Amino acid sequence: MTSSAYAAASRYIAANFNQTLSDVVLFTQIPAPPFGEAKRATAFEKSLRTVGLSDVEIDAEGNAMGLRKGHGGNGLLVVAAHLDTVFPANTDVTVHKDGNRLSAPGISDDSASLSVLLSIVRALDAAHIVTRDDILFAGDVGEEGPGDLRGMKYLFKKGKYAGRITQFISIEQGSDGTITVGGTGSRRYDLTFSGPGGHSYEDFGMVNPAVAMAGTIMKMLAAHTPGSPKTTWNFGVFSGGTSVNTIPSSLRVAVDLRSEDAAELERLDQHLIASADAAVKEENARHSTAAGAIAADFKLIGERPTGRTDEKSRLIRIATEVFTRTGAHVRYETHSTDANIPMSLGIPAMTIGNGIDAFQRHSASEYLVIDEGANTKMIAADLAVIVEAAGRATSVSGIRPHE
Repeated sequence: MTSSAYAAASRYIAANFNQTLSDVVLFTQIPAPPFGEAKRATAFEKSLRTVGLSDVEIDAEGNAMGLRKGHGGNGLLVVAAHLDTVFPANTDVTVHKDGNRLSAPGISDDSASLSVLLSIVRALDAAHIVTRDDILFAGDVGEEGPGDLRGMKYLFKKGKYAGRITQFISIEQGSDGTITVGGTGSRRYDLTFSGPGGHSYEDFGMVNPAVAMAGTIMKMLAAHTPGSPKTTWNFGVFSGGTSVNTIPSSLRVAVDLRSEDAAELERLDQHLIASADAAVKEENARHSTAAGAIAADFKLIGERPTGRTDEKSRLIRIATEVFTRTGAHVRYETHSTDANIPMSLGIPAMTIGNGIDAFQRHSASEYLVIDEGANTKMIAADLAVIVEAAGRATSVSGIRPHE
């Protein structure tokens, strides 16, 4: 950070901030709902080619990526920002400017980070910085909710770089010194209660799936949910039934279980299964099963592993030192991000901010607050983290960055 190369990279980032903001608008205004990221992936792939990366491609899962080759190293650092947003395909994603605010659904999470990745690549080239290890810059799919980290799962377990990745950095919204060092694990189910159904008046007294569902929810109140490691459960989406005067033959609820600890998550999962089993048995014993009994069926619709990168590890110490020198207040947190996958595999990984303050994330009024001086300073800090993690190459006279 005291080198002339870093000074040159920082100047480039500051001088070309308008290009970064233009890219923010470009990517934000391309809808990228879960499982519908293809158009944005194509646009990001084109940008990766424009900034001169090699081996640019969209893989079989939909991740858009390009390689910036190092010199003299054997490692591979992945730096990623996710392509998808939480918003459905018909959402109006037009970016609106109001003073120093840029607002649109998905603009902060994580559209702006895609533009920051490109800014960093351009600055590395402008400052003629060559790293020791290769760096794979990626726009990945499936980070949000139903995506279930499918992009990262493919990249680390099935893609052509599987087994080669030695470090991972995810870029998300935020300008403070937060470093995500832990991955919150989750399991998500579609839980269906089914029964014979019938007329609400004439068949009153027969088993009712609604009673079994309610019984399950009440039994979950006895679940062990420690504050540390934080462990939670939620019944979030309810559907089913025919009419107000019909005993439902089927009811479905989407259930979310989360914990920072794998053992606690497993314990909570077993409590949910036991709660549903007990509630079904109680309802079958309480009311008539002459026309049929109640049953519960679990369908796993999402699973994210837990994980953690030691705060004393080299990667976290690098980010800590860089952000401290930048003047940020460093703190370590645990969240559910793309870094969950490498963390669960024992690969050093973390999530850091893109340098831009963001507010009302996941809402239609999501917005960024632009502060050019502060933003470019933190983007340059991210560049420093990336270069130090990949290592500065030595003895590379006459070698251009991509050779």
